[in-house]
Amino acid sequence: MECKIEIEVNGKKEIYEIGKLAKQANGSVLLREKKAAILATVVKDDEQSDGDFLPLMVQYVEKAYAASKIPGGYLKRESKPSDFETLTSRIIDRSLRPLFPKGYAYSTQITVLVLSSDDDVDLQVLALNAASAALYLSDIPVEKNVCGVRVGKINGEYVINPTTTELNKSSLDLLVAGTKDELLMIEMRTIATMESEIIPMPVASDPLMGVTPSESISTKQNMNELSDDEVVEVLTKASEAISKASMAYEEGLKEYKKENALIEYKQELHDESILVYIDEFYKDEIKEAISQMAVSERSNSLKKIATKILEDDSAIKGEWEFDLVYAMVNKYKKQMVRQMIINDEIRADGRALDEVRNISIETNILPSVHGSCLFTRGQTQVLAAATIGSDKDAQMYDLLTQKGTIYENFMLHYNFPGFSVGEASPLKAPGRRELGHGNLAKRAIEPSLNIDDSLVVRLVSEVLESNGSSSMATVCAGSLALQAAGIETLKLVAGVAMGLVVEEDRYAILTDISGLEDHDGDMDFKVAGTKDGITALQMDIKLGGIDKKILAKALKQATNAKEHILAIMQRAQRGIVVNEEILPAQSIFSLHPSSFGTIIGQAGKTIKEIIEMFDVSIDLDKDKGEVKVAGESKAKVKAACNHIKELAQKKNIKASSKEIPQFKEGEIVKGVVKRLVDFGAFVELPGGIDGLLHISKLSDKRVDKVSDILSVDDEVEVKILAQKGHKIELELINKL
Repeated sequence: MECKIEIEVNGKKEIYEIGKLAKQANGSVLLREKKAAILATVVKDDEQSDGDFLPLMVQYVEKAYAASKIPGGYLKRESKPSDFETLTSRIIDRSLRPLFPKGYAYSTQITVLVLSSDDDVDLQVLALNAASAALYLSDIPVEKNVCGVRVGKINGEYVINPTTTELNKSSLDLLVAGTKDELLMIEMRTIATMESEIIPMPVASDPLMGVTPSESISTKQNMNELSDDEVVEVLTKASEAISKASMAYEEGLKEYKKENALIEYKQELHDESILVYIDEFYKDEIKEAISQMAVSERSNSLKKIATKILEDDSAIKGEWEFDLVYAMVNKYKKQMVRQMIINDEIRADGRALDEVRNISIETNILPSVHGSCLFTRGQTQVLAAATIGSDKDAQMYDLLTQKGTIYENFMLHYNFPGFSVGEASPLKAPGRRELGHGNLAKRAIEPSLNIDDSLVVRLVSEVLESNGSSSMATVCAGSLALQAAGIETLKLVAGVAMGLVVEEDRYAILTDISGLEDHDGDMDFKVAGTKDGITALQMDIKLGGIDKKILAKALKQATNAKEHILAIMQRAQRGIVVNEEILPAQSIFSLHPSSFGTIIGQAGKTIKEIIEMFDVSIDLDKDKGEVKVAGESKAKVKAACNHIKELAQKKNIKASSKEIPQFKEGEIVKGVVKRLVDFGAFVELPGGIDGLLHISKLSDKRVDKVSDILSVDDEVEVKILAQKGHKIELELINKL
């Protein structure tokens, strides 16, 4: 039965088309918002799979035709998933996996296809809602629907489900998924913003610099960290929005839900008598095994115990099988770990609940690397390497909702080889887990970077040992590796993974969880930030929800741990010896664009001679009035800069001898727009001199882009606000 359902909630109008497309699937829905259209399908196998896990595969795919594009590259068709597609698939998986009933073991595939895009629609949220609706409407026994909500912070106000245009102005990007009763998945990052300030431009008595647009403003970067209380506040707002939306979705969709299929559930292996036997005779051996915190060692020890039990008379007489005994050993181990935490407030490795493992840090241990840091926390060890490049090294990628190519000048690549957990596995391309962990670490560190577009930085995290959060260790190691490479950062960033164990009405929050506690606990909660607040957050909850009071307490405990880790990192920072001799050198300075012809010379002869003489590269930006000189030697870069400035000085001394036209304050004159910049326009006035028409002087209302008002070669009437030598400030009176 075909039907179309319109649901309007939290400022969004979504149209669900059911029974129209992909009718062979167990569940399917076409979801529309504005011009965007997403098809989500759910299919399950008829037979159960082997293993004791949920065999769920989620694939989010963006079709290039959805944005009227042809795929780039040699093969003109979609092939390998982009990082954005992979990360979106992970978000959908983490949000929907908790909904499946216990014992469900049928291979299930959720496919989400973007068929039509809209530049102002949040495709991640729309894809999650579409996938949830397809699963809820299918014959798979899932009785709840999940709703995704994104929250931004614009001009100090929280905004539910901002458009992509609004999100570009936001200092916060929070994505939360949950049901009407529970939060299930959280992804949060803060976004650095820039503050601009007008400063005096150079006057005519400075023949070298001239009048340069790049010196008319000063910028300051704000990291915009959130406090613990602010995180709780915004999550509360997100939870309220999710609850409202989920009830609306349930009300609109429930009558179209298919009848549940006949499902056989895998029974959990259980034998109470074996558990009693283990408690009586093998308690101490299991306690010894769990104290061996490395994953491979613990697994081997538990298998040896299970094998030993099978040799006992009771096991032989009872014809116990290895799989059952091993399952009971693991169950007993889990119970022991949780009871030690809840009853004794002590952990398997003897730590207190809020104790961070021992940390050691070494910096610049790799002599040929720009910056490196070896960070070891307990049995988790990460080697981070920072490499500095130029804008030519930027990572290029395309997004469906962006018209042109995007250039990324900060990359973080996370590698997790098998040997880090004692496994013999081949090295292969990074999978979803590696991309997800690397993305989390990147989001945590990125707001602290204070670099311009002319610099490209690549951080590589090599996980050498893992028993606990290697992504949070990557944050710590990466932040210090940047410092070790001499890269300017606003603050150090540290990260810690928190855990939770709940038994009836009692609970315990764990700081710096190990792999054992992650596996046997009820929550994985990663918090990263600076001494002043949180920059990134990720949470997955196995319970099916979390109380706000517990969340607030976990954040407070995480803050204490973060401050402890930062204190150790600060001591390591003071001991950094930068590898000055191998660092590439770069210098950017401003010159009047009129001197660029002299620097270039006839047919480029002069600039070629400078490049060969000093072994440097030179980039001239006439629009910004900037000169960028880069090379492998600081001495040669400095010498090249001095040489260029001398050439420019000779040119500008001649230019400065010309008489400067004088205007009266308040005088209205005509001029021609010669150049547009982010902060305004330069207008040629009578007498051949340029004046600055700042963006704030274009209109009484706020103007986001200068190009919305003016174009090059426009004739305008302007008022003279002030003149100091070459520096002339203007106000737009009329566009002729």
